[in-house]
Amino acid sequence: MNQDNENKILNLYPVDYPFETLCTRITAKPPKLILNPDFQRKYKWDKDGWERSSKFIESCLMRIPLPSCYFAEIEDGKHMVIDGVQRLTTIVRFFDDQFALEGLSSFKELEGKKFSEIGQYKSELETTTIRCIILRKENPKYLIREIFSRLNQGAVKLSDQEIRHAIYPGEFDNLLSVLAELETVKNFGLGEDSERVKDSLEAEEQVLRYFALKGQLDRYQDRLSKYLDEYMVSKQDITSEEIELLRNEFNSTLDKCVAIFENDVFIDTTKQRRRQSMVYYDLLMYSFSDIDKETLIQNKENIQNKFKELCGLDDFQRTLSGGLQNKSSILRRRQLWRDLLEAAINE
Repeated sequence: MNQDNENKILNLYPVDYPFETLCTRITAKPPKLILNPDFQRKYKWDKDGWERSSKFIESCLMRIPLPSCYFAEIEDGKHMVIDGVQRLTTIVRFFDDQFALEGLSSFKELEGKKFSEIGQYKSELETTTIRCIILRKENPKYLIREIFSRLNQGAVKLSDQEIRHAIYPGEFDNLLSVLAELETVKNFGLGEDSERVKDSLEAEEQVLRYFALKGQLDRYQDRLSKYLDEYMVSKQDITSEEIELLRNEFNSTLDKCVAIFENDVFIDTTKQRRRQSMVYYDLLMYSFSDIDKETLIQNKENIQNKFKELCGLDDFQRTLSGGLQNKSSILRRRQLWRDLLEAAINE
């Protein structure tokens, strides 16, 4: 087999772990089997009570074959879960008496009971095994990401940024999490009375977009998700000094945008329905990054008026239809805005 083909094939091995062993590995201090804390916090099987979790436990008791879990090897013999977080979290929570069974159809005698109350069925569950596929650490990162993406296509599909967070941990990923907590980013696109919850690392991806898209897009090929992946890879070995520079740059650029547009930041104010859009975020953050704040403040009203003018241009509106993230559309928006911004500053 040639080298190119070897780089496309996963290096893995299977293990059948009993539930009791999985719980022990997950709850060890430090854990030997890592349920990413961000995913665990976003456990989604309890959104409407515990019926879905209970059905899973009932399926285990019925000995219905369970889908395999997938783990990735990391340092010191530890494993990180890349598929199976919801199932494993359910097992751990049930074994810890965190919920009682509900909505059962076959084991109705267990309705309303917690793990400590199910008698002989405790040992049944403890010895139940699930096939776990271990991806060796020698696998290229992009292959791990590929299988992570392909496996998470079900009802609890992970977002691209959740996958990046799992596959590309490190100082840069930590920086994204910190900057995502800024109020303007955290509440982006949410109205005052909005009940929508951001639970797929949307804010972290928004920060990533700024850093990845601020260049000239020489390597951009109209696939934003892939481009963001590649940028994350490029920052795997970033230094603490670079982290601090990026942190200051983002804070400064965001501050300039808010200073100029205030409550209307990243909004097309010419529209009756006003809401923030990532298109305006990308454009304004890119254009303000290299202009000092004092210059912008001195021309605040001009800049606001020119931005309204931009939003009304037919040429600009055409870039918002069809291939919104096509390279040609992004560059055209930048050119149109650059001309108007320069005029606003030089008037």
